[in-house]
Amino acid sequence: MTIALAERPQAPTAHAGSLAIHPEQTAWTNDQVAVLRQAGIKPQVTAAEMSGFLHLCQRTGLDPFSRQIYLIGRYSKKDQREIYTPQTGIDGYRVIAQRVTAQTGGSYGYEDTLWCDSSGRWRDVWLAQEPPAAAKVTVIRNGQRFSAVATFREYVQTWPDGNPKGLWGQMPAGQIAKCAEALGLRKAFPHDLAGVYTAEEMEQADNTTPDAAPAPQMQRAQPNQPDEWATAAPRRDYLAEARAAETVEDVRTIYRAALAELGPHTATAQEIAAIGATKPGAKAPEQPAPVTDDGSRHADDSHRAAPDPAEQAAVEAENRLRLAASKANLPTLDRDFEMVYGIPIEQATAALLNTFRERIEAAGGAQ
Repeated sequence: MTIALAERPQAPTAHAGSLAIHPEQTAWTNDQVAVLRQAGIKPQVTAAEMSGFLHLCQRTGLDPFSRQIYLIGRYSKKDQREIYTPQTGIDGYRVIAQRVTAQTGGSYGYEDTLWCDSSGRWRDVWLAQEPPAAAKVTVIRNGQRFSAVATFREYVQTWPDGNPKGLWGQMPAGQIAKCAEALGLRKAFPHDLAGVYTAEEMEQADNTTPDAAPAPQMQRAQPNQPDEWATAAPRRDYLAEARAAETVEDVRTIYRAALAELGPHTATAQEIAAIGATKPGAKAPEQPAPVTDDGSRHADDSHRAAPDPAEQAAVEAENRLRLAASKANLPTLDRDFEMVYGIPIEQATAALLNTFRERIEAAGGAQ
């Protein structure tokens, strides 16, 4: 195990003149916007995406005009437009990790990278012709280990026929190792790397998939046949269900269903999260009262199972976290949380949820 000690701070790459990004800057200048447009950012990018990109460049110290960090647009069928995501290379992650370590003291380094074959056997060098099934990288920061595993099938960029593209076909072991390293670094430096992903991690988003089969066209009902228009199920009213819900757990269930159908970018999903946050004292689902000898049920509350305080605290912390993410316009909350901590939000403790919420609120207040 080799630990790399940071020696001296690395200052962010800075441009002189009109392209210089200043710490107190709150908006892109006309000259900066012109260069970014020439680099490929289209006019359809939203003001919120551009503002978030500026804040991320200031926070990470990465320079978009030296191509250390950039915005990539990918078309979203749900949003009917290109959604722009900040990206960097694995070298950008390493620059941030070294800079933060130098500024805060301590050390950071790596254990040997491991690759796994399809049978589950780990190796410290990959010599086979076929791609590895997974890679594992362990980042060590101040003596604490942060391990991360990336599976090849989840990250590989493919052609429509399923064959790997570009470096994924030429250097598969190196590509998947970069993804695992990015996951490990983001665990070790969650605040400094939150909100920006490496190109290797995001390339699979460009995979082309066959279009979904067209929905069958409804025709006018013939005599003695059911009317398909009349029998079609109406669209679910998630907001009405959330407002009528009696418990926080009910709101969480409705929220997940809305995410699955509508997507995280919709105002409906964000409003449901806000509704859940207004129910911190909602009662837990009642347990059936015990049956007496005569077949009746006791109505005495003392016979009901007491709610778990830790679970209640986690539920309330999750709702506060989702409300903070909604206010900060952070639609990728679930993905970001799992990337940082390695577990879904639903499995996290209240302390972990509150820590992540405080970081979101601090980042929002710094803009």
